[in-house]
Amino acid sequence: MTSLPILFTRGRELKMTLIKIETEQQFEDLLSGDSFFMLKHSLTCPVSHAAYEEYVKVANEDNSIKMAYLAVQDARPLSNHIAETYNIKHESPQAFLFKNGEPVWNASHWKITKKSLLAAKQEN
Repeated sequence: MTSLPILFTRGRELKMTLIKIETEQQFEDLLSGDSFFMLKHSLTCPVSHAAYEEYVKVANEDNSIKMAYLAVQDARPLSNHIAETYNIKHESPQAFLFKNGEPVWNASHWKITKKSLLAAKQEN
């Protein structure tokens, strides 16, 4: 798993920690821990890019939950594994909240917003 570095914006330090995963083992490691968000996104889709930006906003503001992501083009087998294991139709972009090893919330496309992610965390 790789984490993105700390970023600096307009003199402010942003402590963004996004964990990029590409393998089923990395995903299983996340499942064995605390709750976490997972974002499946496409590197070439503008809607996916917008969802990724919303996801980054949450990562910048809330360090209390792990934030993982995969790029579908780089991790197609893992993306398929998640869809098949949890019987949730693949969409991209698609966000999940996992708790106790199970998805308790998911959203796709324009429904992935900072507000919806924070609400999912609060409600679950």
